[in-house]
Amino acid sequence: MRFATRFVHEKLFNFRTLPLVLAALLSTASGLYYTTGARADNDAQATPPPPTVEVTELVPTEIRTWTRFSGRLTPVESAEIKPLVGGTIQQVLFEEGQRVQQGDPLFVIDPRPHEAALQHAEAELATARSRERLARDELERARQLHDGKLISRSIFDTATSDHQVATANVQSAESAVRQARLNLEYAHIHAPISGRVGRAELTAGNVVGAGASAPVLTTIVADDRLYAEFNVDEQTYIRSVRSIQKQEEMPVELTLADDDNQIYRGHIHAFDNRLDVASGTIRARAIFVNTDGALTPGMYANISLGSASMQAALLVPDRAIGTNQNRKFVYVVDAQNAVQYREVALGNHFQAHRVILSGVEAGERIAVNSLSHLRPSAVVNPVNVTTLNNQLAAQ
Repeated sequence: MRFATRFVHEKLFNFRTLPLVLAALLSTASGLYYTTGARADNDAQATPPPPTVEVTELVPTEIRTWTRFSGRLTPVESAEIKPLVGGTIQQVLFEEGQRVQQGDPLFVIDPRPHEAALQHAEAELATARSRERLARDELERARQLHDGKLISRSIFDTATSDHQVATANVQSAESAVRQARLNLEYAHIHAPISGRVGRAELTAGNVVGAGASAPVLTTIVADDRLYAEFNVDEQTYIRSVRSIQKQEEMPVELTLADDDNQIYRGHIHAFDNRLDVASGTIRARAIFVNTDGALTPGMYANISLGSASMQAALLVPDRAIGTNQNRKFVYVVDAQNAVQYREVALGNHFQAHRVILSGVEAGERIAVNSLSHLRPSAVVNPVNVTTLNNQLAAQ
């Protein structure tokens, strides 16, 4: 009886409280749903979009590879002006730094002593010729007398010898006249080559002498064309001479040390005839036209030796290459727009680009900006940009 009463009370309690329990559960579930949905919305708003990165697609491009060297400019022609006769300098006929043409007058050495020497030589020549004529007449008479058996053979031989001596004296006098005329010509010093003349080391009034100890009066350097001399390593030399038949067809470019904007184009003039065993290099000489007159002998220059033919290469902009200690790398953006770290081996420079020897393949996309903000495996929003690869590929 007690058990039945308890059962009735519990049953009544359950039926009465069931709506309250259900209401409480629904309220809790609604609160959980609202809280979870709001958190999801906030999380979606807090997640930033992937960063935008400029990329370029690697396209094989036909280029001419260049190898860079350092060298010095030397003149194609130069001359030290020394006096060939002695005397007093009367005139200096040029300005320092002036451009002169071959044959232009430079100095005048007092010509009067040489004029007098020429007159004396001419007088000696006239005397020698007169004696030669007399000896010739004597020889002719002696021949007639000898043929008539009127003089001995020895007298005829003496006349013959006298004529020969007189003839030799004429030749000697003629040589003296030529030398005197030459000395008079040397008193007027002219430019042996065209070029830019230096300063006058000796001015008017100085006495100069001729011979091995003669002083340098000035110098002339031809600056319309110049040589660039540089040392080429053995491997580059072998590759160059085997790939081209004529050295003058081998392209060479030159830039000055502080000016990469102005490029002078020339060609190889000659290689030396032997390799320097100490350095493993061979001396090369390229020739350039001084188009703007800025090149001067003695200047330091950067010389780039081009390959004989065009070659296919993968080019990457310089700004797309990062440095990790002593290694070079690029960031590749894959098909899922994820960033990949790639170490690369670099080749030569080419118009603000570098040739990639290994590490990437044609068709891959390379990030060209924001390298410091990229991380491997990060997802980005790639934007294609027009680079040298695309421009050259379209040509």
